[in-house]
Amino acid sequence: MIIIVGAGIFLNPPAKLGKAFTVSVEMSIRDIAPKLNVTGKALARELDLPIDVSKTKPLSTLGVKPDALEHTVHHLLSHRDTMLKYYVYAALVLGGLVFLVRLGRPDRSDIRQRSQWYPRMPYIAFLLVSVLVAGFLLGKSPNPMEGAVKVFKSMVGLYADPTAKVIAFLFFIVLAVVGNKLICGWACPFGALQELIYSIPVLNGIKKRKISFAVTNTIRGSLFAIMLLFLFGIVGGRKGMVIYHYLNPFNLFNLDFETVSILLTIILALLGSFFVYRPFCQFICPFGFISWLAEQCSIVRVRVDKEKCTQCGNCIKACPLAAAKGRVYGSRLPADCYSCARCLNVCPVDAIRYESVFKKGIPSAER
Repeated sequence: MIIIVGAGIFLNPPAKLGKAFTVSVEMSIRDIAPKLNVTGKALARELDLPIDVSKTKPLSTLGVKPDALEHTVHHLLSHRDTMLKYYVYAALVLGGLVFLVRLGRPDRSDIRQRSQWYPRMPYIAFLLVSVLVAGFLLGKSPNPMEGAVKVFKSMVGLYADPTAKVIAFLFFIVLAVVGNKLICGWACPFGALQELIYSIPVLNGIKKRKISFAVTNTIRGSLFAIMLLFLFGIVGGRKGMVIYHYLNPFNLFNLDFETVSILLTIILALLGSFFVYRPFCQFICPFGFISWLAEQCSIVRVRVDKEKCTQCGNCIKACPLAAAKGRVYGSRLPADCYSCARCLNVCPVDAIRYESVFKKGIPSAER
């Protein structure tokens, strides 16, 4: 609860955020920042002030209005992590891993029964849990995208606890490495929402046309590089600017559309999902870009047995991206694989499986 009392704002956040307190524009950044558990630089940036502005002057003398302070406080509180959500992420990833490695394909089942392998309903159920529980019930934070961005924000002094941000980031990276990008494919709530929309059986003819990975990854990687240039003040001459703040679709889960650009990002990503596979993940998400690099080291992943593979193209057609094609033809850096399991029951010679890179039987070049 946030109540404006005269020139002040009374805050009574949820119990997990601590006791109620009051802030006002007659207080300084140094007075307010500790109450919100952020650094003075971070608070200055959120108030649209230079990060090197005086931290001891009252906000009113710096031109900050009560409504701007209220908006900033609300925004910062919305970014507080919910510890329960980390457990939900881990459970979804572990469940997905068990399904892909063991439950989706019954032991000793004949190749003629492959149409029954990896049924879609368990995957859909996981996606719904992600959207409803990890998304709308537990709110936008933490999430993989913010986990990546906050590490770099801590490097310019925008967080008082950089170690905690590094640990959170590593948590998401580990989940991406344990099972090939499972955190993105099975647990990320906005990724799950895009997946659910894409799975609706409409516009199937358009869905068969895949956008070149070279194009999508170049855009995504360039946006990430541009973010770093602005964040560190190399471009714009003002440290602390994060362009992803204006493109953050996870605000949907708090029903908080603080800028027009955020609302447009959400609308375009969700509408685009009817005919393009995970458009936000492919074109924008910084964690998607970083985890694409990390998945090259995934312990459990889709593997192709080159000795069995006839290059019939069934798995390439089933894959919504170019991931299967890259693995069939031995690309050094194949497209993102979201472990969606679409390719795992279409091979007529059983040359493609989801298993550990340490398991013998598939040439090491295809691990």
